[in-house]
Amino acid sequence: MKLSWCTIHVKDMEESLKFYREIVGLKEKTRFKAGPEMEIVFLGEGETKIELIYDKSKKEVNIGEDISLGFKVDSLDKKMEFVKEKGIEIHSGPFQPNPNTRFFFILDPNGLKIQFVEESK
Repeated sequence: MKLSWCTIHVKDMEESLKFYREIVGLKEKTRFKAGPEMEIVFLGEGETKIELIYDKSKKEVNIGEDISLGFKVDSLDKKMEFVKEKGIEIHSGPFQPNPNTRFFFILDPNGLKIQFVEESK
């Protein structure tokens, strides 16, 4: 069995799209209206896919504080520098739980923790 995608209900579609395109680096694949007050966008390719859902009738988006999405990066130091240049605060980290793994967290525009991880061999 494979994971198809992760769904995130968002407060603001354009702000969330900008974040996932510019900061995470995912490409927009599909965008469509799912009714008069709902829009859905799929981003990513291969095994990395995110579904963003904006529902105008929904007043609040609830993100669990113990959930995060992790993305591999080639250089953790470069990614940390990049997010700081974009004005995004480091939520926590960097951490190094073992000699081969380093990571840090930021928050997306909806409060979801995003983890960037560098793994060496």
